[in-house]
Amino acid sequence: MSIIMDENTTVVIQGITGREGSLRTKYMKDYGTKVVAGVTPGKGGSEVHGIPVYNTVKEAIRNHGQIDAACTFIPGPALKGAVYEAIDAGVKFVSSPVERIPIHDVIDMVSYARKNNVELLGPGSLGLISPGKSVIGWLGGSVDWAGTLFDPGPIGVISRSGGQSGTVPWALKVAGLGISTAMHIGTEPVLGLTMADVLKKFEKDEQTKAVAIFGEIGGTMEEEAAEVVANKEFTKPLVVFIAGAWAPEGMRFSHASSIVEKGRGTAQGKMKALSEAGAHVVDSPEEIAPKIKELTGL
Repeated sequence: MSIIMDENTTVVIQGITGREGSLRTKYMKDYGTKVVAGVTPGKGGSEVHGIPVYNTVKEAIRNHGQIDAACTFIPGPALKGAVYEAIDAGVKFVSSPVERIPIHDVIDMVSYARKNNVELLGPGSLGLISPGKSVIGWLGGSVDWAGTLFDPGPIGVISRSGGQSGTVPWALKVAGLGISTAMHIGTEPVLGLTMADVLKKFEKDEQTKAVAIFGEIGGTMEEEAAEVVANKEFTKPLVVFIAGAWAPEGMRFSHASSIVEKGRGTAQGKMKALSEAGAHVVDSPEEIAPKIKELTGL
């Protein structure tokens, strides 16, 4: 199994005719994702990589039946409208790779998604991949790289860092461990799906025997994940690395969301919360796979 998507998940690409939309659509389709339609207002009736393009998401659904997921390659100022359009059409999972979104737009999108029982990944997420099944977004980059980095297996992976999203899967692969699903959670200060949300999904997935997290300083995502572990809402082995332990209080690190201030979001605070909850914190990404093997016997 995998979380959120599998080889049967149908996907619509919003902004498919743009440079990024077209390029990433080809990767998703070539990997095996069931991209059934694209949407660009005013471009209805055309095709991109053999995929029909429609003017609206509702039009795409009228022609293809209910669509499970949307991936939005839409410029930042127009993203909110595109996300609302997908939600209003009945799509239940929306992945948004776009960064630098006005914060009030992000808050509105997250609120609207939750109100309508829709899962929003991002904004600023590279996406997610279930090896050998499907990819939504551009995590992996190309079919060749995805095949190199991501092997199917029993470990779930969550990454705060887009650039490091392949680090843990590669380390697991070298150790003889594959992954069920890997996800880049996103880079904006406010996000839809959180680490806590994703851990609960991995808890229910029979294939996933343990989870690895590549965390960072700043924000409260990791502390929220610790609460899920402490509350026994996630009971499988959890191994975590927190990047940025060297950064002094108040320093911006990597992303705008990674800000340490007023005693919150520090690497030390995150590691303490996770350790006390029962997670296993390691000092480097290279230690993740050995620790998982030790804990699971895999």
